[in-house]
Amino acid sequence: MKFHRVLAIPVLVATAALTLTACGSDDKASSDTVVRIGTTDKDKAWDVFEQKANEQGITLKITNFSDYKQPNLALSQKQIDVNLFQHLQFLGAYNVANNTDLTPIGSTYIVPLGLYSKKHKTIADLPQGAEIAIPNDPTNQARALFVLQAAGLLKLSSETKAPSPADVDKGASKVKVTPVDAAQTALSLASVDGSIINNTFLDRSGIDPNSALYKDDPSNPAAEPYINALVTRAEDKNDPRYQKLVELWHSPEVLQAHSEVTKGTAVEVRRNGPELEQILQRVQQTIRDGK
Repeated sequence: MKFHRVLAIPVLVATAALTLTACGSDDKASSDTVVRIGTTDKDKAWDVFEQKANEQGITLKITNFSDYKQPNLALSQKQIDVNLFQHLQFLGAYNVANNTDLTPIGSTYIVPLGLYSKKHKTIADLPQGAEIAIPNDPTNQARALFVLQAAGLLKLSSETKAPSPADVDKGASKVKVTPVDAAQTALSLASVDGSIINNTFLDRSGIDPNSALYKDDPSNPAAEPYINALVTRAEDKNDPRYQKLVELWHSPEVLQAHSEVTKGTAVEVRRNGPELEQILQRVQQTIRDGK
């Protein structure tokens, strides 16, 4: 009996080891199909995106962050694998400020940036000295100033590609600008003459994107820095799962859902990773040069 009991121990250990090995293998296989992705505007288009990914054997673990500061930080710290919420100008500013190399792997769309008002129906209705709220983060702030300049509402006193309110020629401008947190631009509509509002906050506030008094032109080559993209860490840019997500975002079902969410205002863009990296490099160099 003692002989048999001694033999039983290695048999049990071997069995347990096989069981653990099998479970470990399953866990790894499972983790290889999961992609942790972050955004700031999860809507019904994301539901379709998630479904399409599932059909391809990819499980999306989606984190919907409350503001623009978090998704890049989470990606840099490896809390997520990919993010989709930003244009190249925003990404470039983050990389330069934080000495990181987060990398775009595929484009999605450009969303025109618009001027909205609850008090006035046309650009011409805006009075002299009208107060316009603009996002206070540097990249969207600069774009907002360019929108107002293109609309003929203000004049910039310098040729910088990254203007701030300090670059506004107040004497030659019809409006004055008030920088606020991007999330507050829509909420400010009740107290100002107009607001430059990012698409994310239009949807949250129930504002029709087609009601803008003025928008910039996404087909203009100068709009390239505002192409939105799927972004990952540089060392992961060739991961086939992430490349598959780029492909799936452009599937007819996802595009249709996204068009419904944006009421047809988002313009699809098909640019590959290397092309986007070239644009990003130009953006980052301009930021470094302080132009």
